[in-house]
Amino acid sequence: MSDAVTFQYFANNQWHDPQNGQWFDSENPADGKVWARVPDCGEADINRAVSAAKFAFYEGPWGKLLPAQRGRVLRRIGEVITANAERLGAVELRDNGRTSNIAPGLSEGGWQVDSWHYYAGLCDKFEGSLIPAEMPNMHNYMKWEPLGVVALFLPWNAPIGTLIWKLAAALAAGNTAVIKPSEHASCSVLELMDILTEADILPPGVLNVVTGFGATTGAPLVRHPDVRMISFTGGTSGGRAVAALAAEQVKPVIMELGGKSPQIVRADADLDLAAKGIAGAIFPGGGQSCISGSRLLVHASVIDDFTTRLADIAHKAVVGPPSDPACNIGPLANRPHYESVLAKIDAAVEAGHQIVLDGRTAMRDEGYFVGPTIFANVPNSAHLAQTEVFGPVASTEAWTDDEDVIQKANDTPYGLAAGIWTADVALGMRMADRIEAGTLYINNYFNAATQSPVGGFKQSGYGRENGIEGMRCFMQTKSVWLATLPSQSHPFE
Repeated sequence: MSDAVTFQYFANNQWHDPQNGQWFDSENPADGKVWARVPDCGEADINRAVSAAKFAFYEGPWGKLLPAQRGRVLRRIGEVITANAERLGAVELRDNGRTSNIAPGLSEGGWQVDSWHYYAGLCDKFEGSLIPAEMPNMHNYMKWEPLGVVALFLPWNAPIGTLIWKLAAALAAGNTAVIKPSEHASCSVLELMDILTEADILPPGVLNVVTGFGATTGAPLVRHPDVRMISFTGGTSGGRAVAALAAEQVKPVIMELGGKSPQIVRADADLDLAAKGIAGAIFPGGGQSCISGSRLLVHASVIDDFTTRLADIAHKAVVGPPSDPACNIGPLANRPHYESVLAKIDAAVEAGHQIVLDGRTAMRDEGYFVGPTIFANVPNSAHLAQTEVFGPVASTEAWTDDEDVIQKANDTPYGLAAGIWTADVALGMRMADRIEAGTLYINNYFNAATQSPVGGFKQSGYGRENGIEGMRCFMQTKSVWLATLPSQSHPFE
């Protein structure tokens, strides 16, 4: 504990101790040891951060910048992040244990850091419009405006990547932000603030970070009257809570929530391609992705062959600490989640589902390790097939009819993503049109791009991130009426 790094929260371009004098511990999931102390922010800290963001928007220089000027700032942010990619990656790796280090995506040419350059180019592209209202001598036009202070809630599985998706668009639109990382992975976001402060890029108050728990930090942030909009990425239960609080003041919310994404493997599919693609869609990040395609609907004629291929691939995974270059699957991100994944595996075994590959063999005396786990012949109605595990756990089910499998794919409260593996691309496209999900993959999975919007159907959320739609979510329209020949009759004569 004496070697733990103590962080402060960030407001108005300054570092602050929490006014309540409270911190909480952050564990390295590779060994379960405390490596950092993070501020447990309360309402007074929230007020300081939001006030700074409000001042920056309404009175500071940020709110007075022209769109093209904002674009130049965003490009500079992208350059600074790229220069510090390894530094950010090292902190996030220590905080959440993901072996898929974020540094490549933040390096020059990486698609995540390219978000800054993409939105820099969009800053001055949101043109208004002249509305042909059928009224003589009246000029009616529509313009786009920022919302003001926005609150950005981040998940623990990919804090920096998710932050970039949100923040680049929010700043491009002209907003200021208060960021609330997950209490399970806050340190890389605080490290980013330190990097940006060193580079002296942003005026005070444009970016602020408060850390802590949902009830004591998140709720006061959502409820704060000067917060105009919330963007939330996380679990469905957390999304419901945020939406309910935001509704008290009729605040707009966009959210990307959980999923239980189906992957359909047809009899004509290239099984080697499908097995490799599906394994890569579930296991490398420990299954800790909201779009993880872990509900496998495989044609009955090829299910045994496919399951064998998938198990052979997954069996070759090396589970261990990120510090070991031989390992390609690291620990689960935190102790509560580790215990949750193990409990769901245990429950599936107790329910009588056939286990083909048991990842519990990767468990160690220290650290939160679970290896690839595959269950076979799990009906779509089973708890395992309907519940998001958020771990390296897949289940298979056989089908024989195309209509039936589409119904099975849609038979879930979620609708984040889906995959289709088939040699008949035209049929795959027709199936994609009927599946209720925000992102569809045909003969591939897990791809993403700054230009392509991401979001869910049903209980997987609403609103979009990335692309033009991602920026539009952080803006509002205003209709302006101008009388070109002012004339007003007396209302009572």
